[in-house]
Amino acid sequence: MLGIGRAKKKLTIATIVSGKTDQTTGGPSSQRLRVNLRQLEVFAATARAGTVRAAADHVSRSQSAASATLVELEDTLGVQLFDRVGRRLLLNENGRALLPKAMSLLDRAAELQHLFAAEHDAPLRLAASLTIGECLLPDLLADWKSAHPASPVQLMIGNTSEVIAAVAGFDVDIGFVEGRQTHPQLIVHAWRSDELVIIAAPTHPLTRGTASARQLGEATWALRERGSGTREAVERWLLEHMGSLRVEFELGSPEAIKRLVVVGGALGCLPREVVARELEQGVLVELATRLPRATRRLAIVTHRDKHLGRGAEDFLRHCTSSPGMPAGAHRPRATARG
Repeated sequence: MLGIGRAKKKLTIATIVSGKTDQTTGGPSSQRLRVNLRQLEVFAATARAGTVRAAADHVSRSQSAASATLVELEDTLGVQLFDRVGRRLLLNENGRALLPKAMSLLDRAAELQHLFAAEHDAPLRLAASLTIGECLLPDLLADWKSAHPASPVQLMIGNTSEVIAAVAGFDVDIGFVEGRQTHPQLIVHAWRSDELVIIAAPTHPLTRGTASARQLGEATWALRERGSGTREAVERWLLEHMGSLRVEFELGSPEAIKRLVVVGGALGCLPREVVARELEQGVLVELATRLPRATRRLAIVTHRDKHLGRGAEDFLRHCTSSPGMPAGAHRPRATARG
């Protein structure tokens, strides 16, 4: 049982079965739709929030009304959609099968709702890892916004793991990531590339010459937190050539790493675009080493079951045709992973 309190008097939806033959097409008799968008909206909100109370707040309904709506949906479909674990409602196999189709219908309904409201286009919902969200997307968004002035932009910035979760959970339309992490329900589109550089304060002893792998392995490092695409790429590059790293600082933002490195003691490793200004000003220096260059691919991720609206599609085209793309790349190349 769903465990959300079914009313004693069973709630039903008016169902009208047409016994008439379609005179126009000569097709068979049909049954009118019994599932409605309100039911799917409450279902999707509950799936994401985990409780009917939280879902009710999200869709601006009372808890009892939201509970009754879920009961109606289950009765209409003839299956249970949730398992109760403590006070939480978790999607079961039926619910997991329904969720992407429900989200697709809700997205299309939202697009339809905004079709004739030129003054309020559908919002562009994005998630990006820190490097991309802080260094690459602002210029792209500013250019795109000038051509779509009526479309609000919602940008969530986090590490790669958080971006993957947001796209997989239908919280955003498009994600921009730096790492190799993915999810079975996502499609990964190759996008741009960037370069990692090792940075130090001008007074650091290793700036006096070319640092060897042994010296780098013995140095103190300040790196991004685990789960970040930058941390994944840094470890893959450095550990291959050094064997071990003395990571004594794990910080959640590039700015924190730069400030720590500036005051001396630790080395850092960040994308070149993140430290370009500090390198130009001489506040930080790029360490000379015998290591090969470290380049990595940045990617765009989308949900394989999600319908992208016109605005999101336009933004994808804008991103993939802007300067910085590999030669000849006008659309992201999709590679399913997971």
